[in-house]
Amino acid sequence: MKEDGRKARILIVTSGPACRNPRAFKEATALAAADYDVTLLTIFETESDSSEDSRLLAATSVRRIELRSGRGLKSLFSRLGTWCARKAVRFTPWSPPASLGPAGRLLEASRQVAADLTIVHTEIAFWVGSFLLAEGRLVAADFEDWHSEDLLPEAQKSRPIKLIRRLEAEMLRKACYSSTTSEAMAGELALAYSAPRPFVLSNSFPLQAAVGPRWAREPEMVWFSQTIGPGRGLEEFLAAWAKTKPLVGRLTLFGRPIPGYEDDLLAGLDDAFRSRISVAGPVPPDSLPGRLQEFDLGLALEPRHPRNKDLTISNKILQYLNAGLAVISTPTKGQLEVLGNAPGAGHGLDFQAGEASAELGRILGDAAGLRAAQAAARKAAEGCYCWEKEAPKLQSLVSRSLEGSR
Repeated sequence: MKEDGRKARILIVTSGPACRNPRAFKEATALAAADYDVTLLTIFETESDSSEDSRLLAATSVRRIELRSGRGLKSLFSRLGTWCARKAVRFTPWSPPASLGPAGRLLEASRQVAADLTIVHTEIAFWVGSFLLAEGRLVAADFEDWHSEDLLPEAQKSRPIKLIRRLEAEMLRKACYSSTTSEAMAGELALAYSAPRPFVLSNSFPLQAAVGPRWAREPEMVWFSQTIGPGRGLEEFLAAWAKTKPLVGRLTLFGRPIPGYEDDLLAGLDDAFRSRISVAGPVPPDSLPGRLQEFDLGLALEPRHPRNKDLTISNKILQYLNAGLAVISTPTKGQLEVLGNAPGAGHGLDFQAGEASAELGRILGDAAGLRAAQAAARKAAEGCYCWEKEAPKLQSLVSRSLEGSR
């Protein structure tokens, strides 16, 4: 509450809808629950995204402002400007802000919202934050990813990496606070930019109702994403799983396959193996916790390149802990950080190593071990990795920043 009796006003700026940005959604609702006046400024492309955001936020006091990028003449020119700007980045030394998306429109919309604190997410919002800082506004920055280290070399050619790095450095050094997803990420960001270490707010979720022990059965595995495609570790996992003797378990993939990818993924597998793999559509965020509890073991398969993937903690592994699933993850620094804080909940396996198949077979064949891992996973969620533990940290950061600005 401000000295004049009104609620402190928080503006959250991000580049996508809340339904596909759970971190910004949780931030907005946690601050609204702490009696702040919260506005969430987003960009969206489809009416279905807008409808889903309306549904998710209907029971909250969060105010929404949406920049529509999907239709209309203004949107057409905006998308054309972004396309041209990215071509300029690829073929010239120029790094126009429009290559990040509708940067000018987002800045204009941000300036129109009176806010005591603005929290920026993603590169385009960092660009907005840079201007707001120069104009004397109080700005915080959330590094939900290390954006300049989140692309493979070919993809970097169309992204203004120098501009993004400058924005990252400015946010880390000048924002009233910065936050990120893991201790590993916080340490590397501070080192890379000679900046204060960001506060760590994990991507954990509200604690869901626990389920009892799983019944005796062949282990059911699950993996989920919005998109099913290459570079997500599925190929390496299937190759290792196919070599296990005896072959046990079933796998369900939740997500929308890139056209042709499902056939490529399953090509060459014999019919008996293919029958163990099911591909289903994406699951709405609020339905996902319940669906995950239908399974025994969750796959958190993240590549170690680019650098961001190695350092962050994926939503997957935290959702699995919450649902009480045993975990198999690839040994990225972020995932191993979680397993170190959740002893007994899972295993980090390098599926490109020769011994991975034998270890995977042992895990899948050990019913008692899986039940123990499920209990350990749930214990870790209750004691460490749940939003009930993270929300007070966020609320404290915001409170201290507003107090310090008086």
